[in-house]
Amino acid sequence: MVLWPLLHLFSAWSSIDSALWHHLQQTLLTELIINTLTLAFWVALGTGFLGISIAWLVTRCEFAGRRWFEWTLFLPFAMPAYVLAFVFLGIFDYTGVLQSWLRDWGLITGGWDIRQNVSTLALTMSLVFYPYVYLLARSAFLTEPPHFNEVARTLGYPPLKSFFHLSLPLARPAIIAGLSLAIMEVLADFGTVAIFNYDTFTTAIYSSWTDFRSIETAAQLSTILIAFAVLLIALEQWQRGKKTFYSNKHHRPQTYPLKGWKAKLAQGYLTLILSLTFIIPVIQLGLWSWQTLETSWDARYYQWIGNSLLLAATAALITALLAFMMNLLIHNGSVSRLQKLSMRAITLGYALPGSVLAIGVMAVFIDIQQGLNIQLWLNTSLFALMVAYIIRFFAVANGPIESRFQAIQPSIAQSAQTLGASPLRIAQKIYWPLLKTGVLTAILLVGLDILKELPATYLLRPYGWDTLAVRTYELSAEGLYEAAAIPALLLLIIGCIGLILTERIRLKNEPKN
Repeated sequence: MVLWPLLHLFSAWSSIDSALWHHLQQTLLTELIINTLTLAFWVALGTGFLGISIAWLVTRCEFAGRRWFEWTLFLPFAMPAYVLAFVFLGIFDYTGVLQSWLRDWGLITGGWDIRQNVSTLALTMSLVFYPYVYLLARSAFLTEPPHFNEVARTLGYPPLKSFFHLSLPLARPAIIAGLSLAIMEVLADFGTVAIFNYDTFTTAIYSSWTDFRSIETAAQLSTILIAFAVLLIALEQWQRGKKTFYSNKHHRPQTYPLKGWKAKLAQGYLTLILSLTFIIPVIQLGLWSWQTLETSWDARYYQWIGNSLLLAATAALITALLAFMMNLLIHNGSVSRLQKLSMRAITLGYALPGSVLAIGVMAVFIDIQQGLNIQLWLNTSLFALMVAYIIRFFAVANGPIESRFQAIQPSIAQSAQTLGASPLRIAQKIYWPLLKTGVLTAILLVGLDILKELPATYLLRPYGWDTLAVRTYELSAEGLYEAAAIPALLLLIIGCIGLILTERIRLKNEPKN
């Protein structure tokens, strides 16, 4: 499922539209490369700074409100980037609430377009994608052996020096992994860059498919984007090299008490981030929704909500089941080198942008249909969309399930087999009680990602079969921010519910210190 669409994308180079490629080379290609790399660079800096600084403050410092910030700063993970993009435009752009208010009060005479350069777009994406770095860096800081810092304090290291020379190097693998996920999201993004009128490879892929009607050119552009993703993964593996980073979680590391202006500064910084990423957008979406509720709300919203939940729940259940089955086979048998290679290939799907997967999956189904010369039900867009979701988010489901499997000794199931227990009874009495936390977490995380996913859904959905994400993007792309607020707010509410449930599961099963 993973390799077939990829191979098909690369096979598209056998048929090149010379005229279209000449047009792209003369007008767009260089700009697309520069724009994509520039945006990825600034977002990496932004997410790195935000994620690391927030994680260090909430895990290694003690101040009033720290515990509250520690969990509320998870909530922006439920905010789709394209939602925050149109909210920022509606508030801060030339015709937005802020500049209009400043002009009304005579504080400014003109105004400015926040889409004039890449900085606002990079800031918007950084504010949405920082949770990738925050979650992993927070986990790394919490699992740092406490005696390391005790030794550093004995040697006279102040907190900041201990952070740069001890905590940061130990957390480097987790931080690099988080940055890689954030950059992959930048490469995959379609809605945010389209709203900001910023051309990247994803917008060119979509334009080649829809405007120029050339799926081959879209596939060829997709392979360049795949090359970026593979290069990113290779660089991450190379920088890690053969270094090892050991840590055993004994108890929560000792914190540094912050008092006076230092505590105020930490509280103000975290409040500012939470306000920009969650509080202000939610308030603005709520105001817009209230203003347009009577004129915009109709029965179609129930259909869009149902479509979104149906896709998310079905794909999440199937993906989690497949991840469970794969880990069960591996756990109960020796793993060969070929199997390990296959496992790595399966999880590479998360590195592929949704638009790339959409083109590859649909092209495969079209070839099957043409080769057999029959109309296949497999070629329906919903089935293709499900396949794209499974490929894209298998790694997300595999993470929590694999980690729970690794905590189970194979000898437990082997002893049950020796005593005559059937495979079904072993699954019911041994595996499910030990794995249900990982499985439920996988379902919630995959479902949350699918709710927010836009490129594959937008390209593969049947005509007129809209979701909350698609409807939000279409309205915001037309500048109808007030109308787009209702589906965006519904999307955010559902996402927050999923995040809160995931966090409750984590806290319930977290070892008590």
